[in-house]
Amino acid sequence: MVNQVKQQNFKKLQVLLNELPWYVDEYINHKLRKLSTASLFNYCHDYKIFFNWMVSEQLWNGSIKDIPLDRLEIMTVLEIENFLNYLHYQLNNKELTVNRKLSALKSLFNYLQNIAETPDLKPYINRNVMAKIEFNEVKDSMETKANKMEGKILLGDEYEKFRLFVANDYGELNKDNKKLFNFYQFNKERDTAIVSLILGSGLRLSELVGIDLDDLDFSKYCVRVIRKGNKEQFVYFSQVAMADLQEYLSIRTAKYQVDKTNKALFISAPIGPKGKSRRLTARSVEKLIEKYAAAFGKPSLSVHKLRHSFATRYHAEINDVPKLRRQLGHSSIQTTMIYTHIKNDDLKIAVDKMDMPKEQME
Repeated sequence: MVNQVKQQNFKKLQVLLNELPWYVDEYINHKLRKLSTASLFNYCHDYKIFFNWMVSEQLWNGSIKDIPLDRLEIMTVLEIENFLNYLHYQLNNKELTVNRKLSALKSLFNYLQNIAETPDLKPYINRNVMAKIEFNEVKDSMETKANKMEGKILLGDEYEKFRLFVANDYGELNKDNKKLFNFYQFNKERDTAIVSLILGSGLRLSELVGIDLDDLDFSKYCVRVIRKGNKEQFVYFSQVAMADLQEYLSIRTAKYQVDKTNKALFISAPIGPKGKSRRLTARSVEKLIEKYAAAFGKPSLSVHKLRHSFATRYHAEINDVPKLRRQLGHSSIQTTMIYTHIKNDDLKIAVDKMDMPKEQME
């Protein structure tokens, strides 16, 4: 399942590492057992932005690959503050994004000062400027974050309406556009299964595209995925997702001309007369969700917002935060708690159920 995706991510990571100083490569190898290759790729992307900024500001003359440790050791607080201002005002990064990039740099500098050792057991750097830099204060409370999210996710009857829109109404909407309609007709079972599985399980995008056929267990309504931190977990999905997956699987091999050796669950349409079917990429899934969301009239929807939609509905129906935390694969229960602050019709329905006689609920 994930082996192929992990190998692809690892190759992408290695390509990026070739552009960065040797000590970044060493640090990433140190973290490889603990973090996913996708997370480490993001770290390296942040380091590349930082080192390129150093060159553009003439803090180093030469290639970013050759920036030495002693240049990092003499960096000033003012220089780092200037970099953070550059992220905020020139790259338009939000406070949370700036904090994430600062966190990546803090982790690297901490490694260089407190973990890495020279052959004579000395630290790589003695002075760590990042230890003096504070994170941006993010003032939004959980309730504020929940309120911001509320208008961007599916609530109440929108949940099933969006699934039905992907399964049928999008085609009706575009029946006069032959190209759009034919492409939709070709992929509608697959696309419906993708939307249904996210809405019926809360899977992350990386988990979804990594699924292989033998990861599905229809007898237990669950799928094996690799979560953040390379942890294997069986995640449950809904009966609706089950039905949509089975409908897609009934046409998968013939329609997508899938080679028997290709075990990927979700397949891309073959391009050209000799086109070969491949595992659907994360970006392709993002684009298809964006397409349906815009046509549905809710362009703010994304794969991640569909995950949020599932979590909101799950909390409304089940009201069990520890179970929801496990279902979503959150490492911290604080992350899961945001869904307890979202107000919507589903919560009212859940409360109403508490007053129903038992025989009415069955």
